[in-house]
Amino acid sequence: MADRVGTRTQDTDETSGEDDPSGSDVASPAGAVPEPRPPRPWTLAVDIGGTGLKASVLDARGAMVADRVKTATTYPMPPDKLVTVLTSLVAPLPGFDRASVGFPGMVRAGRVLSAPHFSTTSGPGSETDPELRERWSSFDLAAALTEAFGVPTKVANDADIQGAAVVSGHGLELVITLGTGFGTGLFYDGHLMPHLELAHQVFHKGQTYNEQLGEEVRKEIGDGRWNKRVLKAIANMRAIFFFDHLYVGGGNSRRIVRDRLDDDITIVDNSAGILGGIKLWESDHVGVNDAG
Repeated sequence: MADRVGTRTQDTDETSGEDDPSGSDVASPAGAVPEPRPPRPWTLAVDIGGTGLKASVLDARGAMVADRVKTATTYPMPPDKLVTVLTSLVAPLPGFDRASVGFPGMVRAGRVLSAPHFSTTSGPGSETDPELRERWSSFDLAAALTEAFGVPTKVANDADIQGAAVVSGHGLELVITLGTGFGTGLFYDGHLMPHLELAHQVFHKGQTYNEQLGEEVRKEIGDGRWNKRVLKAIANMRAIFFFDHLYVGGGNSRRIVRDRLDDDITIVDNSAGILGGIKLWESDHVGVNDAG
């Protein structure tokens, strides 16, 4: 198991200088009003993607207190390697009190039930390795990262976490993410519902949503044809969920032709994958663990 890198910090004015994003513990000049420290608790937010890993630390209001750190996702990626890579990635960040992690697969109560990207030999679109698939099956990622980070850690599907940052909290709201693959998150009155792995269901011509809408096929068929597929997928989601509002995020959301979208659809920034981390701790969400 990797060495612990997080620090359990106290929400007091006696926080050490190393927890200040500036890294400075120099006293304010006489008569100067010291800048208020970002309010605690601080949350480490990690976004695990099929092509990249990103992390930052958020204060109690959801504002970043440190620049985001990132690194490329490499393959093969068994569970122990992912824990080690994430531990190294977040090491330069200021101390945090808790952690939230978004994972690209089915997660329930902190355990990984499916890891489609990380079960492959060399990344999305490559051959599945039966041994890797077995190693990821029911792996308790929340417990492993709680141990590695040294703070309570919650793990949820990455689209679910992105959605938590953007939903209004009113009615039935659906989030879809368009990036390496296709992701979904469902919310009712702001509460995250159990994750549905729609990405691997048949969408068109015998292929899944992932296979028809993922980054590899977008590059192959071009943005024009890809946009037509996105509109068809949105129509399917509307027929299935009768959502009150739909949010579209992920790295490829910027490629959508917006004037083709209805008024109840909003394009959201990809940074929500980080900013949603704090939302897992703000209310009870069905199926999200508490590893504290």
